[in-house]
Amino acid sequence: MTDCIFCKIVAGEIPSKKAYEDEDILVFHDINAQAPVHLLAIPKQHVASLAEATPEHNAVMGKLLQVGARVAIEQGCTDGFRTLINTGRVGRQEVYHLHVHFVGGPDVLPPMLKR
Repeated sequence: MTDCIFCKIVAGEIPSKKAYEDEDILVFHDINAQAPVHLLAIPKQHVASLAEATPEHNAVMGKLLQVGARVAIEQGCTDGFRTLINTGRVGRQEVYHLHVHFVGGPDVLPPMLKR
């Protein structure tokens, strides 16, 4: 996708602070970090959203979660982190390239939902 910012990051057209990269995925630091650690894990293949993922994406989805978690821990989230996938307009997805947020740091996350 020529107009997708994450595809441009994968292609090296836009710089990013990479935390991990292999042939299938890229993990990089969010430029609009909401916590001391805020990583984005994306598949290199363009998939617009989680709602558009198909069984052919199962392996890369598992890899995004497993590798993203490992990198979050390596970046300092040793006591835990939040994992978030925004999907579609109502889910507040801003970039239509599937991505997983890994957010954490020492005691910085508010409760996810009010009780």
